[in-house]
Amino acid sequence: MPRSNLLQKAVVVLVVLVGMIPVLFFASIEIGIAEPTDPDPRMEQRGAFDRYVDNVAFGVGEKFEFDVNYGFINAGTASLEVARLIEYQGRPSYQLISRAQSNSFFSTFFKVEDRIESIMDAVGLFSWRFEKNLREGNYRADREYVFHQRRNFTVYEGDTIEVEPYVQDALSTMYYVRTQDLKVGESVFLPVFIDGRKLDMEVKVHKTEEITVPAGTFDCLVVEPLTSSVGVFKNEGRLTVWLTNDRLKMPVLMKSKVVVGSISAELTDYTLGEIGDF
Repeated sequence: MPRSNLLQKAVVVLVVLVGMIPVLFFASIEIGIAEPTDPDPRMEQRGAFDRYVDNVAFGVGEKFEFDVNYGFINAGTASLEVARLIEYQGRPSYQLISRAQSNSFFSTFFKVEDRIESIMDAVGLFSWRFEKNLREGNYRADREYVFHQRRNFTVYEGDTIEVEPYVQDALSTMYYVRTQDLKVGESVFLPVFIDGRKLDMEVKVHKTEEITVPAGTFDCLVVEPLTSSVGVFKNEGRLTVWLTNDRLKMPVLMKSKVVVGSISAELTDYTLGEIGDF
């Protein structure tokens, strides 16, 4: 195969790999890779604004670092971080940040440097604000939207869109799920808003499994996020996430099958955060 074709394929792999893996829950929602079962009717109930979600899973200072791979080929790294506690809309909130970058080899011909940020209420664990800045080769994309949770709407590209109470964004979704009582054979349901689309998300717990990644060996719950979204890759791949089977529910492995092979993010290092009451 000519060298130019190999290089083009490597670039395509890198775009998919580093551009989508850093927040794999986000990736699964965008491409619609699976269908959910019937949504939980509790999602349609509108409760009071001030809910409290017990969080013994994460806190300020937590950081996960991942190697991003296509098969056995390393293309870059990604991270998930609870950067700090801030005041937003008069409430304590977490600043969540995800980053992804290509390694030195791939960066010589296609540099990727992506950043995603979410402001998540520290009491009710819902999203206040979402921002993403993508830098992939010559491609640039910047998006930002705010959720008016007290009135249940957001403004996206000039349109006012009604959203469900306690709606989540692409990044806060994973953190909320980590606080839930996950049991094999059961699901967690939540409303999510992604780039102008309202989605009903189901996170299904399939089984328990022990896995080994560079950061160590962990007993895990194997979960799969499903959405009602329909996309070009629907039924051509599925996302699987391994969360530690303990109160922390740390993401240690995320894997998605594609048409040829699979892409994955493996935990290489982690720092636990300070869990506090609000």
